[in-house]
Amino acid sequence: MKKIVLFDPSYGTSNLGDYIINDAIMSQMNFLFKEAFLYRYSTHTPLIRLHQKFLHTKIGDNCTLSDLKFLGGTNLLKRNLLTLSPDWNISLLTRSLYSNSISLGCGMATNGKKLNQYTRHIYKSTLSHRYIHSTRDERTKLFLEEMGFKAINTGCPTLWKLDRNFCSTITQNKASKVVFTLTDYGKDPQRDQTLIDILNNNYQTVFFWIQGSEDLAYLKFLKGTSRIQLIPPNLTAYDELLSRDDLDYVGTRLHAGIYAIQHKVRSIILAVDNRARDMHADYNLNVIERDDLGQLEKMITSDFATDVRINEQRINLWKQQFE
Repeated sequence: MKKIVLFDPSYGTSNLGDYIINDAIMSQMNFLFKEAFLYRYSTHTPLIRLHQKFLHTKIGDNCTLSDLKFLGGTNLLKRNLLTLSPDWNISLLTRSLYSNSISLGCGMATNGKKLNQYTRHIYKSTLSHRYIHSTRDERTKLFLEEMGFKAINTGCPTLWKLDRNFCSTITQNKASKVVFTLTDYGKDPQRDQTLIDILNNNYQTVFFWIQGSEDLAYLKFLKGTSRIQLIPPNLTAYDELLSRDDLDYVGTRLHAGIYAIQHKVRSIILAVDNRARDMHADYNLNVIERDDLGQLEKMITSDFATDVRINEQRINLWKQQFE
């Protein structure tokens, strides 16, 4: 039986978008994971402490003796890993445990304009030179190729089920109810207030899903929220809401929007950072800029199609490495 390690962003996270990514990974990689013994370790926390480096540990054995190791998506890659709160909490101490890791829909954050030598060394000593890496977008693919790795732009695993037939079943018409999100680390009180006003004016019922740990506190800072119904911060509650009829999604949380699409909910994603913009450019998600709220109101009241353009050939090519 194969032993596989998944470095999982859904442990130790304050953002439930990481749960959505992991949910897709477990589904899309079931063809491989179901026949293996799967070890899962958080990307957000260090694997071992200094004194454990010199001891025989189970974590060390599992990582060293595994047949395959995957980095489970999100904004793991950066030009500068010398940061106080890395999404991938790797260091010179732990890099050997990650050796030969394979990117599984990873994207890159925009921290720094130039790849520094420390970060280059970490990637060169941890990422697999044998396997092709799956990336979330074209920009990340080019980043890995510039360092000499083989990469293919498959998109995030959360998109892989959204083929043409699936998208064709999503309604194009405006609903009477809407669920929206805000982003606690990307606050813009003026524009977010306008967003709430637009939703209150255009929908009979407005729900708010709490995806991030500080989203609710931010919502309470804004006005016009007394009629908004709160959805608890877990996927079970969000699943239940998205299973209802006559619902739209509008919001700044990228993966809350993608999860809504997975549930055949008409969705508009407001871009607050590079992730939504990159995925819109490559895969035609319905994304508009948050500072273009005039366009938002027009889009809400009009009919529009969901036409996510995944590349099934690339996805299958990447998966075939492991069959």
